[in-house]
Amino acid sequence: MKLLKRTLEWLDDVIIDPYGEIASKFKTFAIPKGSLGRLEELATIYASIRGGVNVKINHKKIFTMAGDHGVVEEGVSAFPQHVTGQMVRNFIEGGAAINVLARHIGAKVIVVDCGIVSYVETNPCLKMKKIGPGTKNMAVGPAMSREEAIRSVEAGIELIEEEVKEGLDIIGAGDMGIANTTPSSAILAVLGRMDVDSATGRGTGLNEESYQRKVRVIKKAIDVNQPDPDDPLDVLAKVGGYEIGGIAGLCLGAARYRIPVILDGFISTAGALIAHAIEPKVNGYLISSHVSAEKGHRIMLDLLGKKPLFNLNMRLGEGTGAALGISMMEAGVKLLTEMATFQEAGVSEPHIQ
Repeated sequence: MKLLKRTLEWLDDVIIDPYGEIASKFKTFAIPKGSLGRLEELATIYASIRGGVNVKINHKKIFTMAGDHGVVEEGVSAFPQHVTGQMVRNFIEGGAAINVLARHIGAKVIVVDCGIVSYVETNPCLKMKKIGPGTKNMAVGPAMSREEAIRSVEAGIELIEEEVKEGLDIIGAGDMGIANTTPSSAILAVLGRMDVDSATGRGTGLNEESYQRKVRVIKKAIDVNQPDPDDPLDVLAKVGGYEIGGIAGLCLGAARYRIPVILDGFISTAGALIAHAIEPKVNGYLISSHVSAEKGHRIMLDLLGKKPLFNLNMRLGEGTGAALGISMMEAGVKLLTEMATFQEAGVSEPHIQ
């Protein structure tokens, strides 16, 4: 708990372009005013967070947080639980979608075992932050203890503390965990104070019968555990997941070091919701990459006041959307720092302002 408290004490608000330097610099470039659209917005957000106009993105890291969920026993996923461990091995070997996209943008993938059931061999590409061998079945009791919830959040903070020593300019928050749309939907229903039906999607492609079962299971979990919407750690403990807590910790830890966080999809944003409920100041450091096909994701983004950068009908997770978002953020920053001004380019400035 000490690490979490210390992180919250050091976390500041983000003030966007406090002295107008970024906006002034964009006005000097040889382009029509506002013609770069959201790329200018991204550059402004990044430079504001980092505290200067002359910024670069050199160290890009995507955290793929993995955890298993006891609620899989209720038949809420189309895939068996051991797929989590299989996919973790695939991440380590570099064959997953996130590995391909990370190589494409020049980012490092950090695979984290927050609490999977399967045994995965020790590997330099795998970080061990294991809280336990998967959460308990939230349909019959709390997914984890409050102490475990705190430890999961602090595991995410620890990852930032470790990686910032080697250089860290921007992060992507991804996930892996069979059945993890179920706790994410529960978190949305509780923190959003909304009905479960509206918060719940089909995850990995459930048929109608399985989807209705998933809705019933989430309703039962909330009824059994009575998570307190005014206590985010209680919500995480009662109906959350180890990797979701880890993502919340990533958001808080990165914000403490004034590092932008590019969110991925539904599960990643569930972690961000927890982080925001713990400390609203974190919101200024969060950027939504995309809106996923999971129907509750847009509701989550609305709760956070985030406008996604794109909609490609993605719903894979892993950090894939975040990778593309990092690429767009970096493009905006390069425009800010590398474009020629009207004077440098020998281009006449507009005569009507």
